Amino acid sequence: MSDHMNIIGINNRTLQKIDPVLIRRLTNTFLKSYRLDEKEVSIALVGDKTVKKLNKIYLGVNRLTDVLAFGGDKNFLGEIIIAYPQIIRQARRYKNTAKGELAFILVHGLLHLVGYDDKTKRAKQKMEKLSEKFFRSFKF
Repeated sequence: MSDHMNIIGINNRTLQKIDPVLIRRLTNTFLKSYRLDEKEVSIALVGDKTVKKLNKIYLGVNRLTDVLAFGGDKNFLGEIIIAYPQIIRQARRYKNTAKGELAFILVHGLLHLVGYDDKTKRAKQKMEKLSEKFFRSFKF
């Protein structure tokens, strides 16, 4: 592979139009900033039912969430699964655009893939600070 070339698979399983260029650019910029230039990432945008089902199967939690991240191995960093209808609802709730909320949640998922978790209040705050830092340098 050439320098700074990531393979990013995007699977939009919703009827919504998304911006794959933004998703690729954001993911590439993030991976580059963590010196993970040669890693592959899979990103799936799905409906609420799919995420709720996966959350129950893999995490034992029978409820909807906005994003799930499953780590991979070797060159495959992992998969991020985003509940797109939930992103739309959160965008309204937080007075954000759908694109902005999707970007925020995608970075949250990427932070999970590089080893951060949000199980405690302190860990959650750390992830929020890292997201804010990333977005200060990333231009839409």
